[in-house]
Order: sequence, then C-alpha cells, then structure tokens
Amino acid sequence: MVLDVHEIDETQVAVVGGKGAHLGELSRIEGVQVPPGFCVTTDAFRRMLASAPSIDDRLERLSRLDPDDREAIGTLSGEIRQILEGVAIPEDVAAAVTAALARLGEQTACAVRSSATAEDLPTASFAGQQDTYLNVVGSAAILTRISRCWASLFTERAVTYRLRNGFDHGKVQMAVVVQQLVVPDASGILFTADPVTSDRTVCTVEASFGLGEALVSGLVNADSYTVRDGEVVAKTVGSKQLAIRALPAGGTEEQAIGPAQQEQPALTDAQVVRLARLGRRIEAHFGRPQDIEWCLAGDRFQIVQSRPITTLFPVPDAGDGENHVYVSVGHQQMMTDAMKPLGLSLWQLTAAPRMHEAGGRLFVDVIQGLASPATRDAYLGALGTSDPLIGDALQTLIDRDDFIPSPPDEGPAAAPPRAAPAPIETDPAIVTELIERSRASNAALERDIRALSGTTLLDFIVADVQELKRILFDPRSAQVYTGAMDASGWLNEKLREWLGEKNAADTLTQSVPHNVTAEMGLALLDVADAIRPHPEVVAFLQKVDDDGFLDELPALAGGTEARAAIDAFLDRYGMRCVGEIDITRPRWSEHPTALVPVILGNVRNFAPGDGERRFEQGRQEALTKADEILERLRALPDGEQKAAETERMIDRVRTFMGYREYPKYFIVTRFLAYKRALMAEADRLVRSEVLRAREDLFFLTLQELHDVIRAHEVDDQLIDQRKAAFRSYQALTPPRVITSDGEVVAGTYRRDDAPAGALIGLPVSSGTIEGRARVILDIAQAELEPGDILVTAHTDPSWSPLFVAITGLVTEAGGLMTHGAVIAREYGLPAVVGVERATRLIRDGQRIRVHGTDGYVELLS
Repeated sequence: MVLDVHEIDETQVAVVGGKGAHLGELSRIEGVQVPPGFCVTTDAFRRMLASAPSIDDRLERLSRLDPDDREAIGTLSGEIRQILEGVAIPEDVAAAVTAALARLGEQTACAVRSSATAEDLPTASFAGQQDTYLNVVGSAAILTRISRCWASLFTERAVTYRLRNGFDHGKVQMAVVVQQLVVPDASGILFTADPVTSDRTVCTVEASFGLGEALVSGLVNADSYTVRDGEVVAKTVGSKQLAIRALPAGGTEEQAIGPAQQEQPALTDAQVVRLARLGRRIEAHFGRPQDIEWCLAGDRFQIVQSRPITTLFPVPDAGDGENHVYVSVGHQQMMTDAMKPLGLSLWQLTAAPRMHEAGGRLFVDVIQGLASPATRDAYLGALGTSDPLIGDALQTLIDRDDFIPSPPDEGPAAAPPRAAPAPIETDPAIVTELIERSRASNAALERDIRALSGTTLLDFIVADVQELKRILFDPRSAQVYTGAMDASGWLNEKLREWLGEKNAADTLTQSVPHNVTAEMGLALLDVADAIRPHPEVVAFLQKVDDDGFLDELPALAGGTEARAAIDAFLDRYGMRCVGEIDITRPRWSEHPTALVPVILGNVRNFAPGDGERRFEQGRQEALTKADEILERLRALPDGEQKAAETERMIDRVRTFMGYREYPKYFIVTRFLAYKRALMAEADRLVRSEVLRAREDLFFLTLQELHDVIRAHEVDDQLIDQRKAAFRSYQALTPPRVITSDGEVVAGTYRRDDAPAGALIGLPVSSGTIEGRARVILDIAQAELEPGDILVTAHTDPSWSPLFVAITGLVTEAGGLMTHGAVIAREYGLPAVVGVERATRLIRDGQRIRVHGTDGYVELLS
C-alpha cells in the first residue's frame, strides 16, 4: 500500500502515478536531492474505490460526455467526488500510512500531492489538474488530505482534460505522494528549454521568495532569468510583494514582503547557473526537456517535481549535430494537421525534396540554400512569396549572423527551390494532352493493382510512385503552371505600373477552363439541382448519420435520381477529402455523409442552374475586364505594344491557370487506388490475426508494413505507442520555421498600411467584402448562409464546395498559389490568407470586413 520514494523508479507509473515515478527516479540521479517521503499506491486507491457505490455506472456516463458540456461534467464529477470523500479509508491503508509517517516523524510538516497514472507523461502533463496540500501536520490531517487527493481525480478540469486527450476515466488511477515539506528561502520553476520560443539551447528560471505556490498561483511577479552556455544572458527582477509561508501549526498564509526586499533578486547569478546545470543533468537522465519545480533552503537546491514539457514541438532529427533550418511542408500543402505514419511515409516517397518528420508533420531543411549567396535570394523569394511569414522568419535567421554557416569556398551550391523551366508556347492542346495522359496512367494503375496482394502489392506501390513522380515532374507540366504563375505576376506588376490597377490578374483568372477543383464545387450545385425537387429526399438527408444512406435512397420518391447524381459526383471526385495528402484520411467515396451538409446547404441557398450561371458570370467578368484593360492601355503612349503584350499574357494565364489544380488531383486519385488495395491487405491481415484492427495499418510506414506482411507478425506495442503519440501530436500547433535547436522562429508582416486593430495577412484575391464571419474548423459542421465569410485554419480542395456559398475567405495558412487563393480568384471572392490565429481572434458570427486587395481584415462588431 505504501512505498518509500527511494524504492520507486520510472517504471512504476501504474503503481505510484506519474509524479511519484518521477520523484523516485529523481532521487536516483547523482547530485539531485529530493525531500524524503513515501507514496500511497494505486492499490490503496482501488481498495477505496471498490467500496464506493455506483461508481462504475457514473464513470461510464462520464466517458460519454462532450468535453464542451461544462454543466454536465460539473454535475456528474461533483457527484463522484462527494461519494469518494465520503468513503472511509480502509484500516490497513490507514495503518500503513501512519507507520510510514512515523518513520518521517509523527509531527513532520508534509506536502500531500496527487499523482495520477495519466500524469507527467511525455505526451500529456496533466499539470495542475489534481490537488496538492502544503504544510499538513499529523496523521489524521494527512489521511484526510489523501482522501481529498483521491477525489480530485474527478475535478471538472481533470475530467475535461482527460476527455479532450482521449484518456479512459476508468483506467486512470490515483496515487498520493507524501513528502517532508521543504521550508524554502526561495522557490520556483526551471524550464530546460525556452517555453515561448522552444529553443532547447537555453534554460529559463523563475524565482520568488517563500513557497512556490505564490509563483504557480500567479500572486507575484517573479524574477526571470535566461541561461545559455553556463552564463546568465538575460535577467528581470520582479516586484515580489508577498510570499507564502508555512505556519507552525500547519497550513500556509500570505505574508507581505518589505519594500527593501521586494526588488532584491531571489537568487544570485551563480545560484541560477548552478540550478540550470542541475536541470541539464535531470534533462539528460529523462531524455527530454523538463519543467522542474525547485526549492532553495540555505544554499541547497531540492527538487520537488520534474515533468516533460509537453507543449514543445518536437525537433526534426538529422542525426549529425549540425545546424539546420526546417520549413513546414504542411503550410505549403494546406494540411497542418498531424499525419499518421503510413501517410507520412507515402508523402515522403511522393515528394521531390527530402522531408524530415517531427510531431506528425513534415519539414524540408533549407539551410544549404540559405548559406549559399548563389541560392539565398531564390530561396527567400520563392518561400517568401508563397508565405511572407516564412520568408521573414528565414530573413531573421540570416540577419542574426550566428546560426546559418558560411558557405565553403569551393563545391557546388545548393539547387534553388524551383529552377525556372524554359518558356512554352501558349497552346490549349498541351493542357489537354497532359490531362489525358495522366488520366490514362491512373486508369492503368487501377486496372493493374486489383489482383495484387502481399509484398508484391507493396513493391508495386513503391514502383508506381516513381511513375507518378515522372508525370508530376514532367518538364512540360512545370512549364504550364509556372507559365501561368509568371504571366499572372507579369500582369499584376505591369498593370499596376501602367494603369494603377492592384492585383488585376485576380479578375482575369475567374472561370478559367480545366480547373478541376473549381469545377468540383460547381458540380455539387448540380447534385443539389437533382435533389431539390424531391422533398422526401431532402427530409431524409437532414437525418442522415450513417454512410450506408446511399443504399436507402432508391426507396424514396426521387431517390433513384438523387442516388445517380451523388454517385456520378463520387465517381469523379470521391478520392477527395479533408487532409487528402494523408492517405489514411477517409475519402468522400468511403465517407459520403461528409458531403451531406454541403449538399443541403446548396439545396437551401441556391436556385436551379446556378452552377452553370456562376461559371458563365465569372467568365464574362474576366472577359469584360480584359476588354476594359486593353482599351485603357491603347490610350497610353506605346499603347498598342503594351496592349498586345498584355493580351498575350491574358491568353497565357487563362489557358494555363486551370491546370494548376490538376497535379494534386492526379496524386489523390492514385492514392485512392493505393488505399483500396492496402485496406484489402489489412483485412487479410486481420483475418489471419496479424493485425487487431484494419486501421492499425495506418500506424506503420510502407517499409514496416512490407516487413509485417513478409514476417506475418506485428509489434502491437509499437502500434499502441504510435497511436498515443499521434493523439499528442494532434494537440500541437506546427511552426512554419523551426531550427535544429528547437527554436520556433516566428515571422511578422512588416507593414504599416492597415488600420489600427486590423488583422494582417497576405492579399490573394482582390475586392472588399463585409459580412458575418463563420469560424469553421470542421467542414462537416459548416452551416452557411448567403453573404457569410469563411474563416478557417486552412483549406484544401475538399473545401471547394463551400466556396460557392460564401462571399469572402480568411485563413491562418496559405500563399498566393495555394488552394484557397486559387479557388477564391476563380470564384471572384475577396480573400486574405496567412492571418495568424484568425480562428481565435475572430468570433463566429462577428461582422468583419475583408480587404482582399490590400491584405487585412477589420473587426466591425
């Protein structure tokens, strides 16, 4: 029932909880002092729980609650705490605690602290979720606090945290740590990495007088120190007006600090450096950056807690100890969510540059390109144009002059991120030929892959990815879409110079031919046209919650026509989904209910034939704008020449721009064929009892899956670890730029042309629009009305069906040629992308004004 702290190590989390295991492990590190004490184990907790009535039923109800339903969580968790606090501590448990306390000294002042089994883990800290009691004296008082610690497993905040992080309430157990209270001169927190920038090369220390509760509770402005390479490099002495002190009879009280002492540092610089050195020793032992609580009594540091810093984004590991600068792939692909291992490995195989994985995301190392003067401008230009925040972050690193190495005197320079292809003639037949060739290749794949299984299937997929890359990186394909991008840039530059027109290409690229993603949004309007005349079908779809609904449609009046329309849409676009570059994501053909809210919105908000009318309206606006521009140019000096050049560029951009969306369409079409074959293989592995569930396949890389099929066995523990890691990665926000030191380098928009209070971003589609903001993070929850402005984290092609229903767009990620920008211009929607924290700074339902020409958003109400 009770274990001494020195008997415990980090393998005993199930027995003593996360805090207890860490304290036991800390006590084993040479040079680290931990206050003496003991731990009341989870065996004692289970003994108490077994005698608590109706707990199992309440835990089951608790597990079904929505983490946002605070009222229900508060009511039910309160009932559980009341029950647990009313249960008498079993006699043998009380006797074991009393005996352990006698070894410390019956009247020893103690800290009594909760230690849950899901606490202080590498993937979830649970910091502050359960109770702690300081300066508790006497066995009766300590037993009462132990009971309260047990009950605190079900505080509202702890329950909500577990619900959000996927922890089973019934499987989380509670131990309790009882330690001799350190009465400190100073106390505080040590982070062995900067918690703001994530830089692993620095330690940060916060310190105040007295017990650490004043600092943790935010009652004082603590001293703050930054340590790098054994030296205090920054220091701020806070105004410490009070301290929390232990009372002789037990408990604590706030005490005012005299004016003379308030401005005195709680630690000397030498003590701070010594503490940081101690922190590095602890970090090395646990193998990851730590959040450490410490006390200083006399001149001796004692460690009272150490937990992983779970908010740090992991660092891509090149394994060579050299400096590296990693740029997010997800911000380029409009997919900043965490990906599963199968998806990561397939995208790494598909993409051209080498990609490094961290936190379920992919990054490209650009340090060689930045180091070489021959390629630096090309890298900054390409990445800065795509995402100005990335460009500014990279420029910040260059300006520091202490991280990016000087290039060698000899040797080849790194290749630029995109070498400009040779020009190509403006010929629509080129686009048609590229599209038909890719379609034929995909059709051949679907035919050839059907009969394959086992390692033969895996070998085929790896080889076929090379065929896919050959198509993707065909020089003519690059010539087409770079030709469109260059022509668009030329039009924006020259027409601003000659006519004062800002972003003229935005209107000129509306309703271009061959834009498969824009066509998809309009095609879903056609699906709505087939459904709208049939009220019984519309009513049925409003209640759909199962992917088998398509099979039920033919029984309804008009259901056969509705089924045919949806099937036709899925035949052409069923390979798409949110986060489509991750093969593990459910495709629309696998999960057609994802389309139902959008279809119903189209039925409600649009009239028959609106899809065709919208396309034609955009085309006419573009042609009218072209005629207007050419007429104005002809009135200028050298006007005929300028008009002729401009007309050639307009023809070029309208001929080629639509193809910009096709490469990814071909990729995800191929991915669906791969996935169908892989899921059939997963079913075979489940039937032969190699895999426990078909989705376990998603947590293996392609190579690991190949090995599993060959050996006919799998490491279930590895899959469970991968699942836990993926859950933790989902809670992390990936940085645009991160260094090998772990520092997240944040760029800024260096502009002063926006009104005070406006949210700055990148202008990608011209115009100004005012309306109601709809902050939507899940397309399945999209309920739009005419005039709404979509505000979201990022969009990929699966969001295109929403674009027909909105009047403007704001996203947190994006660039000039990413999906949201291209489709916004296609539909003539004012759009601003790259607006940091837009989904948190803009409230759902708030009136906003989007300045798509100048790149900012005003909050109006």
